[in-house]
Amino acid sequence: MNTQPEQIKSPAKSPRHRARELALQGVYQWRLVGGDSAQIAEQICGEKGLGRYDSALLKELLDGVLAQHAELEAAVAPHLDRGLAELSPIELSILLLGAYELVRHPQTPYRVIINEAVELAKTFGGADGHKFVNGVLDKLAAQVRRPESASG
Repeated sequence: MNTQPEQIKSPAKSPRHRARELALQGVYQWRLVGGDSAQIAEQICGEKGLGRYDSALLKELLDGVLAQHAELEAAVAPHLDRGLAELSPIELSILLLGAYELVRHPQTPYRVIINEAVELAKTFGGADGHKFVNGVLDKLAAQVRRPESASG
């Protein structure tokens, strides 16, 4: 009889999900202290124990969000119940990543993008931040992915 407690393993994160987590870390860092995407990516990728991640997706998300943050903020702002300045840096960072993917990755189903953003908010955000992120990105998806979101 085995008397040792069973260890519960969490499911392995996909390389794409891990890339989104790392991109979130980079966008969050940029929002707090500035810097450019190359410096931030170098710092993030230089850390040990990152696990498997999609390096191309990480680079694209980080570069894209930082380069297009003004346009992404403008796309998200009409769907907020408060001003951008009132959002926590982590919620805003998640919204910018989700908005970037909704606009720039039409090949990725909008539900996948929103689900990934909600998971990031559950992991890194406040208690009910995931509900807020879900609501805002759902409204944005209805606007930028009108045919796809209308069909289901």
